[in-house]
Parts: sequence; C-alpha cells; structure tokens
Amino acid sequence: MLKLKRFENHELLHINRVPARASYYSYATEEAALKHEIEKSRNYQNLNGTWKFIYLEAPEYSPENFYAVDFDERMCNDITVPSNWQLEGYGDMHYSDLWYNFPIIPPKVPTKNPTGIYRRSIMVTNLDASEDYMLRFGGVDSAFEVYMNGDFVGYSKGARMQSEFELSKYLTEGENQLTVRVFQWSDGTYLEDQDMWWLSGIFRDVEFYSKPKFGMFDFKIETYLENDYKDARLVVQPTLSQICGQRITYKLWDNEALIWEKTLQENTVLNEKVTDIMTWSAENPKLYQLLISVEHAGKIVEYISNNIGFREIELVEKNFLVNGVPIILKGVNRHDYNPEKGRVTTKESMEADIQLMKQHNINAVRTSHYPNAPYFYDLCDIYGLYVIDEADLECHGFELTGDYNWISNNPTWENAYVDRLARMLARDKNHPSIIMWSLGNESGFGDNFRAMAKYAKEHDKTRLVHYEGDFEAEVSDVYTTMYTWLEHDKKLTMDQIIEKTKKPHILCEYAHAMGNGPGNLKEYQDLFYKHDVLQGGFIWEWFDQGIQATPDEGGVYYKYGGDFGDVPNNSNFCIDGLLRPDRTPSTSLLELKKVYEPIQFTSCNVRAGIFEVTNRLDFTASSSFDFYYAVYEDDACLYEAPVNMAELFPGKKSKLEISLSKQKIQPEKLYTIHIITKTKESTLWSETGFEISRSVFTLAEGKRVPVQNKIETLTTTETNVALTISTGKLAYTFDKVSGELDIAKDGKALLNGPEMNFWRAPIDNDMYVLEDYYNKHFLNIWHDTILDFQSQKTNESVTICIEKLAGTTNSSWYYTIQQVFTIYSDGTFEFDVVGLASGMKAQAPEMLPRIGVKLELPKPYEQVTYRGLGPNENYADSCQSAYPGLFHTTVSDMFVNYVKPQENGNRMGVDFISLASETSKITVYPVGKLNFSVSHYDDVDLEKAKHTIDLIEKNKTNVYIDFKQNGLGSNSCGQSQLEKYRTTFEDFHFAFKVFIGDC
Repeated sequence: MLKLKRFENHELLHINRVPARASYYSYATEEAALKHEIEKSRNYQNLNGTWKFIYLEAPEYSPENFYAVDFDERMCNDITVPSNWQLEGYGDMHYSDLWYNFPIIPPKVPTKNPTGIYRRSIMVTNLDASEDYMLRFGGVDSAFEVYMNGDFVGYSKGARMQSEFELSKYLTEGENQLTVRVFQWSDGTYLEDQDMWWLSGIFRDVEFYSKPKFGMFDFKIETYLENDYKDARLVVQPTLSQICGQRITYKLWDNEALIWEKTLQENTVLNEKVTDIMTWSAENPKLYQLLISVEHAGKIVEYISNNIGFREIELVEKNFLVNGVPIILKGVNRHDYNPEKGRVTTKESMEADIQLMKQHNINAVRTSHYPNAPYFYDLCDIYGLYVIDEADLECHGFELTGDYNWISNNPTWENAYVDRLARMLARDKNHPSIIMWSLGNESGFGDNFRAMAKYAKEHDKTRLVHYEGDFEAEVSDVYTTMYTWLEHDKKLTMDQIIEKTKKPHILCEYAHAMGNGPGNLKEYQDLFYKHDVLQGGFIWEWFDQGIQATPDEGGVYYKYGGDFGDVPNNSNFCIDGLLRPDRTPSTSLLELKKVYEPIQFTSCNVRAGIFEVTNRLDFTASSSFDFYYAVYEDDACLYEAPVNMAELFPGKKSKLEISLSKQKIQPEKLYTIHIITKTKESTLWSETGFEISRSVFTLAEGKRVPVQNKIETLTTTETNVALTISTGKLAYTFDKVSGELDIAKDGKALLNGPEMNFWRAPIDNDMYVLEDYYNKHFLNIWHDTILDFQSQKTNESVTICIEKLAGTTNSSWYYTIQQVFTIYSDGTFEFDVVGLASGMKAQAPEMLPRIGVKLELPKPYEQVTYRGLGPNENYADSCQSAYPGLFHTTVSDMFVNYVKPQENGNRMGVDFISLASETSKITVYPVGKLNFSVSHYDDVDLEKAKHTIDLIEKNKTNVYIDFKQNGLGSNSCGQSQLEKYRTTFEDFHFAFKVFIGDC
C-alpha cells in the first residue's frame, strides 16, 4: 500500500473548498451591478501584485510555522502575482508535448517537488456578521494549501479551475495574514499533461470579496427558443445560501429598456416567456441583461447582473444546430500564453486575441486544453465566438506505457475526473457562447469518461458533449477526430468519415500551423461546405508558444524546448501557431482569413464581369456588408466603384454582373479586377470599411518584353578550362570543367549562376521525411557530372550547351540535364534547361524539395519588383490569400521571420522579376511562369539555425528561380503534401531571359 501525502491522494478532491458555482459578483447597488463595475462589488479587493515568496525544492523543507502571522519574512523574496515562478527566476523551464517529467506511478510524485510559499496581508475593515467573506483563486498550478492568520483554511487542486474558500471565521478587523503554499507536482498532475510549457504557481487572479449570508449562492440560466425561434423561454434556477423567506426579483433589460420584471419567492424557478427576441449567434451576438435582486427581511441585500444570449443548441440526425441552423465551425485552438509571462494573461490580451480572431473571419475557439479565465467567456459572449469549453484533463503520457486507459478506466479516479468537468460546468454554465462541453483531451477512454458524459448530460441538457478520445462516439454527441487525412492508403481519411459517421463530425484539431504552413486549408474547407455532416473544425493552434529571450541574451528571439537544458523535450513543437510570439500574424493566418471568408466570389466570365457569389454565413445576409470592385493595371488602380448586389441570404448562391468600363489594353500589362468585402458599420473589432476579404481575377495578361540594350561587339576568349564572352561592360566567364558561370560588370563580380538547385531549407512540416532526406536519399548533397561543353558564336550571340548528369550521394536515380545559355550582343542572356528523370527511377524519393536554379548577386541589389502572386509568400497548397499583381518590396522584407528559421518567402506564378541597387538593375523574364524567392541568407544557414538570432546576413543576395517547389502540407502533425502539390522526380523544362542594365 502506497503511503500518500496530501497532494498525492487522488481521492481527496479538496478540503473546505466552496462547492463549484457560477463566477459572478454581488453588488450593493443596482447601478454598479448593471455596469459590471467589479471594483464596486461587495468588499472587493484584487489581490494581484507583490507578494512575499520562498522557493523550496520540496514541501518538507518549508520553514516551521511558515503560515504564522509573525513569521520572519526577511528570508522571503518578492514575487508578482499572478506569475509562473519559472519565469520569475525560480525552478526550471521545461517543454514537452506528452512526457511526464517523473516516473508514472500514479498517484505518487517525486520527493523533490518544487514548492512555493506566498505571503501577503489583507486589510479588512467593518467586518459584518451578515456577510460571507470569500477568497477566489482563478488558477494555481498544481495543488495548494491556504492559511489565514496562522490557521489552515483549506486545500485544492485542478490547476486551471476556480477555487473558492470562505474566510469569515478566520478574519479579524484590520490586517490579516494570508499564506498560500503551492506544490508543483500533485496527483492532479497526472491529469494535467497538456502540450505546453510546465509552469507553476499562482498564475491567475486572486480576489477577495463578500456576499450576503441571506443572498444568492448560485444560479443557472437556460434559454429555449419557441415559435420558429422568434420567441424564447428564459429559465433561471436560483440557489440561495440560506432559505429564510427571501424574495427574488428578476428584471430583463434590452440596453436601457426594461422588458419585464417578476418577483418570486425563495428558490422558485423563473420560467418566463420573452416574445419577439433577437437571437444570439457568433455572427450577431445580441445580449440582453438580467438583473437579479434578493430581498431579505424587507431589505434588498444584493444585486447581481448577467448577460443573456437567447440561443438554442439542438442535435438533429447528423447535424447540430444553433437556433435551428446547422452551422460550420471556423475555429482555432487557443492556449493561455504570453511570451514573457508564460500562462499569465490579462483581459486586455484576451480581448486582443478575440479581436484578431474576428478580423480574420474566425467564429469559434476551443479552450485547449482547460477552462480559461472567466472573463474570456464574457468576451466571447460579447464579441461572438462559439466556444468548446474543455475540461482541465489530459493524461497523454500514459499512451507511451501501452495502457492509455490506465487511470481513465480506474474507478478510484472517477471522482477526480468528474470533479474537473463538474467545476467547469458549474462556473461557466451561464455563457451563451459555450455550445459544447469537452471532457478533455488525449487521455484514452474508459468508464471515467462515461461518468463525465453522464454528469454533463444530467446537469446541462442545453449543450452537447464532446471528446475526441471517444473514438466510436459512444458518449459524445459529435463524432470528433483530429488531423484526419485527406488522402492516405492506410490512415483514416475524411472520405471514410463522410461515409461511416452517424453523428455530426468536427475536427477538433487539424492543419498544424507549425512554421511555414499549413497547406491544404482550402481542401478541408471545401469538404466542410460540400458535406452537411462535416461541421468544421479548429486549427492547431492560435499562438507560437515561444519564450522571449532576455535582453542580455543577444537580441530578441524566442526560445523553445531544449533551450533551457530541459530533457526530454519536444523542441520547437510548441512553435505551431497562427500568431508569432510577438502577435504578428503569420502567413497562415492570412491564408485562413481568405479560406474562412464570409462572402465567396468565383468567376464565370471575368471579361464579361460575371461572377458567382456564395454567402457562406449561417445567419447574416449580404446586406450587412459593403462591396466594391477596383480595376488595376499592374499596380495602378484605374478606377473603383461600389458593387450593387441583390440581397443574398445565408447559404445561398447567385450570379453577379459587374459593368466594366471599356479599357484600352496595353500589351505588356496585367489587368485585374478586385472584388472587396468590407464592414458596413463599425464593430467592437473593426472600424467601418474594414476589409473582410478580397477576391482578385485576371482580366487580361500581357507579356513583358525586355528593352534592348545598346548593341555591342561580341568577343570571346578561350582556354582549356574557361570561356569568356565580352560585350560592352559585361563579361561572361564559363568554367568549362564545372559548367559554372560568373558575370562581371565593369570588372566587378555581378552574378554567379544559374546553378541547378533541388534542395530547400527544411520546413517544420518536413520533420517526418528528414531522416530519408538526409540519410537515405541525401537530398542535401548533389553532384554534377559534366558530359559535354559546346559553344557556338555568331555576330549576334554566343550559345553554350552544357550536358551533364545530376544526382545525390549513393543514388541510382539522377537527372540527365541539358543547359543552353545564349548571350546576346546587347548583354542579355537566355537560360534554357531540360531535365530528364533517369536511372533507377523507382529508387527516387516520393518528393523533391524543389526543382530550380540559384543565382547570387551582390547584397546591394535590395529593391525587388515582381509580377505574380503576392503580396505575401505563397506555395502550391497555400496560396488562397495571394493574388496576381505587380508588387514592390525589398529582399529584407521578403524574409519571413519564423521562430525556427526555415524555407520562406516563395512567390508563384511570376513572369517578371527585377532586382535593383542604386546604380544597376537585373531583370528576369521567365518564359511562362515560375516561382521565385530572394534572401540574404544561404539555405545552409537557415537549415542549421535554431533561432533567428543565429542568422547572419551574407554580403550577397541569393535568387531562387524554380520550375516547381514542393507544397507545405501539415505533416508536423497531420496531412502530408497532397499528390497534386508534390514536387516529384519528374521531367522538367523551363527558361528565362536576364537583362542587365543601369538604373
């Protein structure tokens, strides 16, 4: 029999913790309640700030009487609350995705159990015997004890959940001493193995307040819609602290208009019909306000207010409905995160997150993998986001033991499991934004989950139950999977789900946004739109969870697993967000915004101005937006005008005809029409005229023709190993042995290349093919075998033909390549290359990183102009947010600053590239369209660097021109590159012309 310490007893859920209830505040006045002025609630004190602190390697090292009022605090340091103590200089930082940081011997934890002792005083005046004085902790990791004035008050665990204690009998008039002892590891840690940094301490708000003894203890709000969702029934179940003849009055307000009021006796349930209501949804988050007042002995003892959203969640056959409509979740998974403070967040930062989500057409969030602070749900109610509220439960590390269900199917752990669901449900039950309760994440399955689901369905019949680990959807109301593939010969695919599911399906995680990626967002979204049973999903994840380096560490960069000596770790697997740590939107967020766009335009006959329009919203008609179109000639807007579009209702399609002005077409220009959707009115998250989406179509596309330089005399000089061709200021020198080309201008090195290039700096989504890339196919090591070097001269040009073989180390597959260079007397040159896949083709890898060439220019060639897809980087499977145009940028600005450096900055569909210094310009004219990117870094530098701080700009500009570059996929955790987006070992042919001139 194991001897268990208090913090190791999984059957001990708490000591003296107040039963879980809704998070709300009690007010003495109606005005303060209606305004939600928390600081004016009863005896309210926010206890955030500076506390005294002692850090210990184990709780047994705690000083004697550490909780005493007269404890000598000279041995204490100062610490900020809320905070994670690892980021305040105590203990060790550690990141892992699934490993526990100690032996799996549940419920035991290591003897060396880092412990923090927190102390501060609370000033309490005018103690009132008719009040209950309360202490509320928003989140403490992992378990903790509370002492007041030297007395033990209680014990709690469940790191990301609210804990309340009643203090009245411990308080004295004046100064009171509060002590909290926090344990890093507890039996609860076995249920808290989420994919994030292991961080400890008091990391959410600590609040002191009171409530009247004869007032409300809790209340539950439910809404039911009637009469074709035009009317509603409001049901409120009050729970008084004590029943002593109280009267409860309910007032429902619509802004400042009182709709009705009703007074009931004691715990009588309010069941009131409300007619002609506006329903709540993520698109139209209409809120009413319910004011509750409690009268005792002829006096109103408290006022409470709560926002009301009239909405109803239903499960009908293979769909879940919101207000009678089968919605599509366009969601993200969100962790609490701050690059400097860890899991310490503020209302302001949460609001900034939600504003960005709304600006990028996101309508849902999953609180992965624990309940958030209460005000997050307030904001979701107000701004309009559907929420899957997830219990603080994940025991992922058990997967590696071979018995994933070890404690999930152990009856002695049942109460611990149910407690986490029950506390979340009790606290958050009155938020209309929450449409599903999630039982947790990646914890196997068993009777304890069955018990959780039973509890949820018995205590809240107005929402659905979700748990991805319930692979057969035995207790879940929705069939949920994660990272389900679009195509695979062995893994579960979306096609199989569509065929077999008997319940609505969502992807609780998909499209892993790690580094440069993910790809295939459009393919998933198209499936959601096509099949009614598929109701959307949630991207993993919102934030890169990088930890900001301190100023003395050489500059701003972000650390990840392993950077703190933490072993074992999952390296940069936490750098997988749509936002970089500094809140900069990544390319993937821009891509997601386009894929999630509410009003979708597709072409029917662009030149005739005919388009198909689809309203992808669930409740909102097109009249809620303004639409404009603009016609561009290259980068110049020729004219713009509003789009007069007939009302288009949710889910409907129609034809749109735009009357385009007749425009004289210049033969070298690109003409595009931009159709832009903007907000009609200002919102909490946008100004009037905020751009929701942009759809760009090509009207006409001319071919740019190089301007000819002055004709010069061509001369050649040849040795056994070199051939030099001179014309005017330019000299082209070929190494006849290697086939390499160097170009000089006025005797100074100008350009080296083009050199064949089949490699790119690996992206995070390549992680599972890198072993083959490096150690089987050696794709980073290529060798040329020159077969022939021939030259032919005329008065106007010199043609060089190089035939060679190109293959990797130890490969039996290779390319047979013919390169043809034509140097003209005006100094321009053409490059034409053909590659034939040769050798033992069956031995070749499934994918090549790229097929193209590399050129090197001096660093001053910084100014970039190109015509193709932009303005942001784009790849074959991630290009929806890009559009055709003429763009002006710089080499530096084209660099995408991923936390872990990798391939970046590609542009597709390019037919014109110009790089200029202050005095000279090099222009590339592809034959057809190619990919290109530029960088001051070599691929090998990007490949070796762990962080951006490791990169040092070279004194040159690398130019990559590609026939094809591999897609991105999402295979850091999910679908690899789809077949149609792969660069394979295939024949190729491409060409371009280079013009060298003065600025």
